[in-house]
Amino acid sequence: MSDKQTAARSLERGRARWGWIFVAPGLLFFSVFSFYPILNAFYTSFFNKKLLSLKAPKFVGVQNYAKVVASPDFWNSVRATFTFALGAFVPLFLLSLIFAVLISSRRRFKRAAQMALYSPAVLSSAVAALIWLLVFDPRGLANQFVNWIAGTPGIDRKWLADATMVQISTIIVYVWKYVGYFTILFITGIGKIPQSVNEAALIDGAGPLQRFFRITLPLLRPTTVLVSVMILIQCLKTFSTQYLFTQRGAPIGPVNVLTLNIYNTALRDQNLGRASVMSVLLFLFMLFLSWAQLRFSRSEEAEL
Repeated sequence: MSDKQTAARSLERGRARWGWIFVAPGLLFFSVFSFYPILNAFYTSFFNKKLLSLKAPKFVGVQNYAKVVASPDFWNSVRATFTFALGAFVPLFLLSLIFAVLISSRRRFKRAAQMALYSPAVLSSAVAALIWLLVFDPRGLANQFVNWIAGTPGIDRKWLADATMVQISTIIVYVWKYVGYFTILFITGIGKIPQSVNEAALIDGAGPLQRFFRITLPLLRPTTVLVSVMILIQCLKTFSTQYLFTQRGAPIGPVNVLTLNIYNTALRDQNLGRASVMSVLLFLFMLFLSWAQLRFSRSEEAEL
């Protein structure tokens, strides 16, 4: 082996060593705060474990899974979760796409528009929920605005009291908070489309709608899939808004999403076994969505 080859291998080993050194903190953080809790939830789901009990957990096999699947409360949480996810998905996706197209087409104030839309995403979910609790107050801006539009002054829309309205309220909060985040993702995807393609279509006489539906939207498919899956996963993880609204007197049934049910089962009912079962089922579904997104993205790359 020549001196040059020896030096090259030594350099590669040094780079690999430093690569592991830089990656190690991230791997350690993920292992302690993400990977271990996932494994522990799988393990705990097979035991009858109480939160404050000093007794050793009793192994019950799949009994926890059978009880959770047979529970009407669990299926109500599934319904509430998917109602919220679908209700928030459509406006989040459409609004973020529309805002991204409008901002990308402008030549001035792009940064200002992006910052204005993204600013709610910087707030914590608890702060955002507290802000909207004031808006949804019977004397708040929500009633005043709707009554002004409808010409019905003085009517209380019961944003946090009616079963349907509290679902709409949580969706409004979520769309307001995250529409800017997904707009930025769409803007990034639009920025990757070659400008020459749009210029050629413009020369051929294509209008704005034709360019959008025949050029922008097809070339934006990988970003569209990514954003769609991210929106669904983000909606499935919702918790703070529903928790704070129910703490302020909102009915829990319509907004008892899986994460809120997991929290109440673990801390209120002190049943860690059943809470772990619901956590595992939610994790597996989100894992399936991530796998589907990854597989679809690869197929898109292969076609391109």
